[in-house]
Amino acid sequence: DRTMPLARPTGQIPEATWTLGFREMTEPWKGALGCLGVAVFFAMTIGIISWQALEQSPEEWVLRGRTGGVLWERRRGALLLRALPTGRTVAVIAVGGVPAAEPPPPRDRCWHDGGQFCYAWEEDAELRLSLEPPPAPATECYGVRWTPLRPDVMLKDCFSMANVSWYGGASVRAQRWPLNGAESPAQPFVSGDFSQNPAGYGPVLERYFLGSTGVTVTAAPDVPLFLSLESNRHFCLESPAGRAAAPLGYLLCPLSRSPPPASCAGTRCEPPHRLFPPRRSPIWRYYGPAGSAAKIKRGLRSLAKRLKRHRLQEGVLALGERCTAVLAATDHVPPERRKRQDSAHAWDPSLIAPLQLSITLSPYTSIASPLFLRSLRDGETAGYWLSLQPPVPLLTMWKGRLCACLNVTSEAALSWYLARARRLRQMLGAAYMVFEGAEGNAFLQQAVPPPAELAGDRYTRALAVAVATLGNATVISAGARSSHLPLFVQMSPLRSDWSHAGLKGLIPSVLHYSLLGYNFFIPDAVGGSLASDAPGDPELYVRWLQIVTFLPVMAFSTPPWLCCDAWVLNLTRQCIRRHRDFVVPLITKYSEEWLRSGYPIFRPAWWLSPTDPTAFTIEDEFLIGDEVLVAPITEKGQTWRDIYLPGEGHLWMDTNTARVFDGGTVLRNYSASLAEVPVFVK
Repeated sequence: DRTMPLARPTGQIPEATWTLGFREMTEPWKGALGCLGVAVFFAMTIGIISWQALEQSPEEWVLRGRTGGVLWERRRGALLLRALPTGRTVAVIAVGGVPAAEPPPPRDRCWHDGGQFCYAWEEDAELRLSLEPPPAPATECYGVRWTPLRPDVMLKDCFSMANVSWYGGASVRAQRWPLNGAESPAQPFVSGDFSQNPAGYGPVLERYFLGSTGVTVTAAPDVPLFLSLESNRHFCLESPAGRAAAPLGYLLCPLSRSPPPASCAGTRCEPPHRLFPPRRSPIWRYYGPAGSAAKIKRGLRSLAKRLKRHRLQEGVLALGERCTAVLAATDHVPPERRKRQDSAHAWDPSLIAPLQLSITLSPYTSIASPLFLRSLRDGETAGYWLSLQPPVPLLTMWKGRLCACLNVTSEAALSWYLARARRLRQMLGAAYMVFEGAEGNAFLQQAVPPPAELAGDRYTRALAVAVATLGNATVISAGARSSHLPLFVQMSPLRSDWSHAGLKGLIPSVLHYSLLGYNFFIPDAVGGSLASDAPGDPELYVRWLQIVTFLPVMAFSTPPWLCCDAWVLNLTRQCIRRHRDFVVPLITKYSEEWLRSGYPIFRPAWWLSPTDPTAFTIEDEFLIGDEVLVAPITEKGQTWRDIYLPGEGHLWMDTNTARVFDGGTVLRNYSASLAEVPVFVK
């Protein structure tokens, strides 16, 4: 029998047996060992990545102060502004223009300075964060400054609207409150005229935004800026494309108390000058015959007589720019001829007394006008008018005419312009002066880069500073960094309809103007100035009248006896009396508070309920100070509405019924007939 030999344990495999076994093993297991090695490599790689993901937080502090700080979020490539000690994120800023996936930490170029953080994306842009002096006590601010490292880099930071309501910034054609519902493509952050560019920004804007989380964003005044609004997603601050290395900078300030006014946000607050609403409200706009000075004078006398007949004899008769120019034509007549004119044709202000007169000027003059031709003859063109290259004036369209524009950088031009305005005011006996055409930038309208001294809204500001010297009975059509000046601001014309471009946009505009520091404004005329597709609507006229009763000035273009029944004429008289006896003293009272603190006179519902999300989106109510709530009807055909009463713990009394309600509640289906406007006193 064949039996297995007993093997002697030698302690090693015989060479022949080992070699043969290895050769037999190599063929079938060679591939398996290779796969195992690859698997081990990938397992180690995944482990390292997982370890990094677990060890490295998706958020990392890059700058930290006492009450908050800024973090970098890797996943979205965003800056987070966080308040301490609550840990609440008050702003999310998506970074554009740089590789967002690349995390900045920990390569801090300013590691030696605890108050700064610096990081550079190679060949793209440099980011600098810094702790900045606060504009008010108990506030901490963080400066954000982007500097492009290549001329073609366009910087863009977008502020999320998720769970945040934003206010301020620019006025838009169909004003919203908050601006989350607005939509606008990226365009220069410059005031404009809606009649020329309906999709542009309006006449009042400031580089100031306020979030419902209690944070303000103030864009640097010294950098060119574009703004875009994407409805309910975000608003974006951008550097202009095509400019060589244009920086982008702004200041973030989480607030622990009521927001500072836009006029002093991020800077030392400049106290506003004393300015109270005129006692001569309302304003009656003249739209009568305008072909000659004689026709205008007869038209003014006729309007004054009708107002007296209807017992509306107080207020101001307002002339537009064309009528003012016709009446002022004698200003260009040589003195020897002016003396020979019949004194019977001179304007006598007593003919419309006790009504007063308002006249309108603009910084534009037609190239066919005697004024411009005389400046050509006297060789004043280069100094008096904006020019592309002296002595060639920069020409632009104004009210359908080719015009030259006043050079506000010339002291001689401003002195001449203001002297002419004073002369016209004295000659016509005008109590008020309106300056139209202050908005916009004539260079940008012609796609020409403006000189540095007129970049952005510097023209608007320079003109406002100049006309403010004429006294506090002066009205201007635009505002930009001029809310501290003693000027009234004329609101943009609105459509004669119920949309946000019409009646529904009135209260959002009031809140927008007031938040930005422009508390003394003249709203558009009752019923709206821009024609709509629908014919005259008496209900719209009445609801409009009820709102402007509680604003600084009441203005009319269509007298009530021309639009409506006799009861509306009686209602107009009542509203004018209520404005004079109740509203003006109230505005005067809160003007004093505005002078002391800068707080707006007209306030949103959230001013008394800053933590109630319901109050953040209310755009059809407003407060006068802290003590009067106005909640008018803005829907066609309705005689009821829901009313939010702000301020938990407060009590509100309905002035129509004397009923008292708790603050912090909503009155459902509250009745308000066409002749009533719900008004509550705290």
